[in-house]
Amino acid sequence: MCLINFHFQSHPKYKLIIAANRDEFYKRPTAPASFWKDEPNILAGRDLMQMGTWFGVTRGGRFAALTNYRDPSLTENRKISRGEIVRYYLAENTSPKSFLNCLQKEKKQYAGFNIIVGNAEQLYHYNNILDEIQSISPGTHGLSNHTLDTPWPKVVKGKQKLEEYVNQHKEINPDALFKIISDSEKAPDDQLPDTGIGIEMERMLSPLFIQSPEYGTRSSTVLLIDQSNHVQFYERTFKNGEFLREKQFTFNMD
Repeated sequence: MCLINFHFQSHPKYKLIIAANRDEFYKRPTAPASFWKDEPNILAGRDLMQMGTWFGVTRGGRFAALTNYRDPSLTENRKISRGEIVRYYLAENTSPKSFLNCLQKEKKQYAGFNIIVGNAEQLYHYNNILDEIQSISPGTHGLSNHTLDTPWPKVVKGKQKLEEYVNQHKEINPDALFKIISDSEKAPDDQLPDTGIGIEMERMLSPLFIQSPEYGTRSSTVLLIDQSNHVQFYERTFKNGEFLREKQFTFNMD
């Protein structure tokens, strides 16, 4: 997952509103969102190479989402798959803060990452490079490949569009959220971050929705949890930038 825009505890009807994109190499095998056979309470897509995930929710309302931390100078050799972190949290029953305290002790076992864990009542963010655990405040937030609310162009644009929409609508239309995160406009060069990957790569990775010959947005996910603990989960998957399918799930939290 490379972009997570969300509105938390600041809407009259919804406790949590999320619109997120997962960017990955097109050749990496992936299963679309479903309730897992080996973990029936987990609803998530699945990386079929390492069997972890990037974004998921449980029937009880536990939520977790992950992004990589972009720094080409950091080694990724002999590290545990970061997708295991989301799976671990969703499968366990520990509090978000306790989970992150344990994860912090094992931070060097993983390549750089950001993780959001919690539920519709409380959310926490942790970055293992900056080594910071923080409680997330109500409002609109964005996370890409640095840390929470870093003002990269795609994060700023996504947050602004999401905040404008949710503040103007009592009923949230998933299609409107998908439209926000389908924006494929590249950011101007003078606004691009310098993360050590070169200007061409910075340009390619700057849109909310990424398209390139070998790498890009593989799926978009919208998650809504309302004040009655009703969950709506929508996932749209793409192949080489073209829409492939949509899956929808609705349920009341246990």
